Amino acid sequence: MAADGFGNIFKLPELKKRIIFTILLLAVYRVGAHIPVPGIDGSALADFFSQMRGSVLQFFDMFSGGALRRLTIFALGIMPYISSSIIIQLLTVAVPYLEKLKKEGEHGQRKITQYTRYGAVALASVQGLGIAFGLEAMRSPSGALIVPEPGWGFRILTVITLAAGTSFIMWLGEQITERGVGNGISLIIFAGIVAEIPSALINSIRLLQTGELTPIAGLIALALMVAVVGVIVFMESGQRRIPIQYARRMVGRRMYQGQTSHLPLKINTSGVIPPIFASALIMFPATIVGFIQNPAMQKMATLLAPGTLLHVVLYVGLIIFFCYFYTAVVFNPSEVAENMKKHGGFIPGIRPGKPTGEYIDRTLSRITLGGAGYLALVCVLPDFMIKAFNIPFYFGGTGLLIVVGVAMDTMAQVESHLVMRQYGGFIKGGKMRGRQ
Repeated sequence: MAADGFGNIFKLPELKKRIIFTILLLAVYRVGAHIPVPGIDGSALADFFSQMRGSVLQFFDMFSGGALRRLTIFALGIMPYISSSIIIQLLTVAVPYLEKLKKEGEHGQRKITQYTRYGAVALASVQGLGIAFGLEAMRSPSGALIVPEPGWGFRILTVITLAAGTSFIMWLGEQITERGVGNGISLIIFAGIVAEIPSALINSIRLLQTGELTPIAGLIALALMVAVVGVIVFMESGQRRIPIQYARRMVGRRMYQGQTSHLPLKINTSGVIPPIFASALIMFPATIVGFIQNPAMQKMATLLAPGTLLHVVLYVGLIIFFCYFYTAVVFNPSEVAENMKKHGGFIPGIRPGKPTGEYIDRTLSRITLGGAGYLALVCVLPDFMIKAFNIPFYFGGTGLLIVVGVAMDTMAQVESHLVMRQYGGFIKGGKMRGRQ
């Protein structure tokens, strides 16, 4: 049924409209990723980045789809928005006012989203100013100035351009989420990573031709990629099913037999959010540090480069933290237990109410640890293998995880639209309704 449904995607007007809308907005994003910031010598900047292979700047450039390497209006990508979102979500736990807004439903969520946008613009402005100062002090390997005419005119223009670019990307992401298919923010990151595939393949072929990459190493790396994709698909589909029994109930004069169901708990409830959040937190200071031509700052940038001990420890720690944090945000065991109790459901051998909530929380904590370990392993292990085989840094576990995870989530949303449309066909005059 699913195969037939996907074959008829473009026969459903509402779904067709959403998919085309999503593709068009992603195309707009990719066009903007090629419009350079004024006042930059593009060739000198390209020479500079050619010497930064394997650095944290190249790691950031992977998420921006090459926009940072070309220093375009979208050079900062969506990362300032993600960093602001992390900060606001953490503050909702510590600040009573934000906690109150979170409980006010749709109105409170709109206010929190507004604060997140303001924070993103502020962070983008800080990053833009740091990049502007760094660019003025930088030279290409040949000695050419990257900024031919430095000064406050260039700095202010850079800050305004980069902050405006980030704001526009935020708007694109929100429009895709509301009127398109899939999560807009995740799809923008997905589009940036996928757009770099051709250049990564070309670089791999060039390394094979020059002998820097041996055929055996290339085959091993390819096999590793296939294995990682398989692990991602398997783990993202994995879940722990907790059996639920519903008591018999009387409706009028008829007694209805109790039903048996299950509560599915995903091994990785948080999806690709933890690696994205962890990358955003690491890259925010590292981006500014990487552009500052100071021995101490350059040493810090080297320590934060992918594959180093400090980067691995910070990355793994942040991934585990955000796995638990985001799972706690999106899933409330006590609320699930209360809803089960109201509808006459219970877990065999567990008392309804608080004991059920504690049991679900304990089970979820255990499988989340496994999910966090899987995410950390996928994101870190391939980086060491890639460094050993000397192939383009693009083929990292983080990029593969985001591409596969976002693709699976988007296809699941498309399938849900198809199922809704099929169910709507049984209702006279039924029509599929999108997210409001």
